Formats: sequence, C-alpha cells, structure tokens
Amino acid sequence: METLTPALIAAFEAVLNRVPAEDRARLHALKDAAAAAAEASAPHWDFDQPGHRAEEALQAVFGPALTDDHRRALVAIWALEMPARVPAADLPMASLELYPEWIGRLAAFLTEGANPYDRDFWAKDVRISLVLSVPGARTQMIDLSSPMGPGQILRHAREGWGWSVIPSYAAAQSWKPWLEVHTESRELSDFNEAGWDRAWATAAEILKRRPEMAGMLGSSWFYDPPLEQISPRLAYLRVNPLKHGAFLIHQGPGDIHTERAATSSPTRKALIEAGEYTARSWIVAWPRAALIKWADGRKTELARAA
Repeated sequence: METLTPALIAAFEAVLNRVPAEDRARLHALKDAAAAAAEASAPHWDFDQPGHRAEEALQAVFGPALTDDHRRALVAIWALEMPARVPAADLPMASLELYPEWIGRLAAFLTEGANPYDRDFWAKDVRISLVLSVPGARTQMIDLSSPMGPGQILRHAREGWGWSVIPSYAAAQSWKPWLEVHTESRELSDFNEAGWDRAWATAAEILKRRPEMAGMLGSSWFYDPPLEQISPRLAYLRVNPLKHGAFLIHQGPGDIHTERAATSSPTRKALIEAGEYTARSWIVAWPRAALIKWADGRKTELARAA
C-alpha cells in the first residue's frame, strides 16, 4: 500500500512551508522528543494526553509566538513520517485499506487552515499522525492502547448498577490493555449500523495480531440504556455488542454528555430541559474472544451473501 502519494506529500509540505524557515528548523528539532512524549502518554485513559504533550513541546519552543500554523506544521511533519510508522504498527488490511481516505482528509483539513484549530481535532490529528490511533471505519478511529481499571468496576457495583460486571471484568482479563473506539465528527458517513459493524470487525482483526489485549471498548452517552426508547435508531450501538458478549459499565452524568446528547436531537434536548432525561456515559466493553467470534461469523455471512 502506498501510504503517501506525491500529491499528499506536496500537500503536507505546503502546510509545513507556511511557517518561516527558522520555525521549520525548530519544529524538526523538537519533533522526535515531542513524538516520544506523546507516545508514552497514549495508554492513559485520557484520549487527549498525546495532544497535551505535543502542545507542551510547542509551547516550550515557541512560547507566546505559537500559532495554529505551527501546530498544523508539526502534524504535517509527523504525517510525512507515516510511511515508516504505519508498517511498524503491524495493522491488518481492514485498517490499512482505510488509510488513503483518512490521510487525504487530514491533508485537506490541514490545507484548509481553519482557525482556531479545534482542540478535539488537534487531539485526533496528533494521534492519527503518530499512529497511536488507527482507522477502524470511515467514521471510527481505534486507539491502540487504553486501560480499564478495577476502580470504575467497583464504583459501578457500589452505586447499584449491578454486581455481575465483576465476573465479566475478571473473565475478560480486563486489567490488560484494550483497544478503544472514537468517533471522527469531521466524517460521519459511517455513523450507522454498518459502519459500526465495520469498526468492531476491524478491531477484531487488530486483536488477532495482539494477543496481549483484552478486547475493544467504547465510552459515550450513546450507550445509555434509556435511549432504546428515547432514540431507538441508536439502540444498535449498545444492543448489538451486548447480544454477542459485551458488557456495560456505568460512568455517570456530566455536562459534556448533556451537551452532546442535546445538540444532535431536539427530542433529547426537550427531555433534558424538562428534567425528564439525564444523559449518562457508559462503557461498552467487548472481550476479545467474543468479539473475534462475532467478527468471524460476520465475515462468513458477508462471503455467503457476495
């Protein structure tokens, strides 16, 4: 697979060339240490940690002169290095075949140069360019290492959400690292049942190459059980994994969950404002053996239908 076409190389170089030559030299001087710091922080539960480490490296060099052009230029430098990073990640074809589109979108976004550089997009672009997260489908990206500690399992049980999660946690050997799925809001064409099935199936192929991992998890308000009645079109997000061996862990309400649940639906917004619904975040955790079994069955069904 050709990771970078000549056109993509030219696009990333053009983004880099927006900053003065002296600043380009400083970016090249800091890029390796910044990448190492970002990579070291990637297994943290906080998705934004690599972006924070990259930001710190930029701030240390540029101080108050730091601009979004510098941020975009650093991502462009790392993107130009992806032909070495992607093969080193030993990814399955299910993920590799998505790279041309994902890299093309990254190049287009950096070229557009919209200000300010949205913090969520910055966090995602740092992770993608450093191959800390990889394509799972057109809309979903997959973190290659994420923890699920016992503390949140015990809190789930103590707060009355059920004790059965404890044997599920133990059976999955959940103290091992997990893959974790995230939504890329700049491209929502795969935010549907087929797209999510593709993302989970991609995760299964990654897990086959990484026996040290426990499975894949997701964390969001859209796994909230009441949505099966409030927003039935979203029920598949929770119901499909649970049908095939996943388990749920309650995380709780929060302003960000309320905001996101209300923004995309007038129905949910009205219920929230009336005090009739509180958006809660949940983890859906799909253990490796169950996820691989489901994905292999899906592959057989698709082959039969072809």
